[in-house]
Amino acid sequence: MDPIYITELFGTFFFSMSGALAAAEHNEEHDWFGAGFIGFVTAIGGGSLRDILLGSYPLIWIGNVSFLYAILAGIILAGIFYNTLLKLRKTFLLFDTFGISLFTILGTEKALRFGISSEVAAIMGMFTAVMGGVVRDTLLNEIPIIFKKEIYASACLIGASAYLLLIQFGVERNICFFLSILVIVIVRVLALKFHLSLPKFKRG
Repeated sequence: MDPIYITELFGTFFFSMSGALAAAEHNEEHDWFGAGFIGFVTAIGGGSLRDILLGSYPLIWIGNVSFLYAILAGIILAGIFYNTLLKLRKTFLLFDTFGISLFTILGTEKALRFGISSEVAAIMGMFTAVMGGVVRDTLLNEIPIIFKKEIYASACLIGASAYLLLIQFGVERNICFFLSILVIVIVRVLALKFHLSLPKFKRG
């Protein structure tokens, strides 16, 4: 079985878990359905938007039921081990970083397979990684992380650009894949560790 497919399933699992945890932490009144719904849209939001924009049907979670099972497993485990998992926030921050790194490159790859230009493919990769979180934060009445002073979506664009550059130089696909993921992880971890951010956009 394709290791990248397995990794994508795990990424979906962790995104659904983090979404359900975010919902429960934000509002303790959320029932299982409410938290599960937030977990679901967190996991499938970015990939669904990418597939709709690319005209790729059926959407990946509709065409492959394994993704639904991965989402369901993440939501159930988040509910059962809620208190324990909340103590591991830093661990889940790392999982989120790996998740956005993985989905950025997967989204970029898929866009390229549809004959999309490199510039647009990089944007599709970023959408795949971050839009589920945007939908989650919007539903929770939070300011999405991409609108805060934090290097998040820009890290995805840097990683996607690195992937496209490596492809242009003829580097083997799997090496491109893992090196580009590493670039995003390093940029994101350094930004968090040293509180790095992009310059403010302001008038005058």
